[in-house]
Amino acid sequence: MISPHHFPSRCGPNKRTITHSQLKQTMPRYSPRSLPLRSLFSRLLQHSPLSTSASRLTDAGPLASRLSSRAVLRFSGPDTAKYLQNLLTNDILPLTQSPPQASDDTDRASYISTPNVALYRPPPVYAALLTPQGRFLYDLFLYRPPPVEEMLDRSGSGPMKEESDREVTLLADVDNEFVDEILSTLKRYRLRSKVEIENASDDFSCWQRFGGGVSNANPSSEEPEASSIGWGTGVDRAAESSAQGTEHGWQWFTDPRLDSLGFRGIFPSNTTPPLVEADKETDEWNYVLWRLMIGIAEGSSEIPKGEAIPLEYNFAGLNAISFDKGCYVGQELIARTHHRGVIRKRLTPFRLVDANGEEVEEATSPGSEIMDDESGKKIGTVNKVLGSKGIGLLKIEEAFKPATRLILKNIEDLKIEVIRPDWWPAEWIQVHDQQHVAAST
Repeated sequence: MISPHHFPSRCGPNKRTITHSQLKQTMPRYSPRSLPLRSLFSRLLQHSPLSTSASRLTDAGPLASRLSSRAVLRFSGPDTAKYLQNLLTNDILPLTQSPPQASDDTDRASYISTPNVALYRPPPVYAALLTPQGRFLYDLFLYRPPPVEEMLDRSGSGPMKEESDREVTLLADVDNEFVDEILSTLKRYRLRSKVEIENASDDFSCWQRFGGGVSNANPSSEEPEASSIGWGTGVDRAAESSAQGTEHGWQWFTDPRLDSLGFRGIFPSNTTPPLVEADKETDEWNYVLWRLMIGIAEGSSEIPKGEAIPLEYNFAGLNAISFDKGCYVGQELIARTHHRGVIRKRLTPFRLVDANGEEVEEATSPGSEIMDDESGKKIGTVNKVLGSKGIGLLKIEEAFKPATRLILKNIEDLKIEVIRPDWWPAEWIQVHDQQHVAAST
């Protein structure tokens, strides 16, 4: 299944917003290759109303960012579903299924919708493409775009009349830095499959809504403006979208990884998504910061390509792996590691603090070593740091040991304070606690 786990969000309420003019004047456009990180982020903090504190981002929400770090691929052809099902870690077949049928007249009546709202739209699927040895290559968010007959006509008075063909077309949100490499890799796996793969980034853009007041929001109360953008009397039975309906029939979806990440969607490049107002659009850096605080890596620049083991990067807890779908590339290692039941290292969020426990900024490159100050042993490595927040692959047993003092190698006056995310299942820590107790007795 797509969602074996759902973890609650702990985001605060919506308290204030930020003006569009302030953000446009002060924030550079995000690029995965922007350097130096320290000077860039220092300028952002100096002029921006936001800061590295979680409370500031929570108070500023809901925010929305166009993700220039992501590109869009289009898959089409009669073998699209079979091709991707045999390739990716997750079960993509729900994207190809027909809408669920109402069981009685009451159910059917509750599905009344405005003309620009689809009765049902399958939620996106988060998945990964692996090497044959089970190492991470690329992550993908897969969407099924709305069919033509569910979009408004040119007059805006009703749905289009023509019927679209029933051939499955899917869109994929992928890492823009490696888009050409991803295309080449996917085409190598195509063999004789009847599927076309093309870069559709000129036509579509990826967006994220995040921050306080977004996650688990009830559209009728938390976001009253949603009622004027396509909700009408329709019922979103699966609670998948924050708002539906533009003149094109596109919509937001709950981020398939975690509710606390907010909402994600692919929209035509020449439009602004619903609920994105001038004072709510912000630079992508703020989404990256929100994601780091939750403890989520994204893209092949943060998840080492050809090296990372997906389970160590918490893909099982992020609804990215199906353990009952059957074979896919790299499935053997994933299944074997999963059934052994112990993951000794995990991607973990942390913050950089000084001797007084105050957050500090530090320019730290990916791959920097995290050490136990007392023993001098290497505990893990840094994957990404933005300001005072970061994520790193750490040995769980050592990182969460009481009284452990973690530092960056050769920077002794800086402490690494690890954070256990709220969305982590208890057993991820309990297994290692039990092992530690057994070893000490």
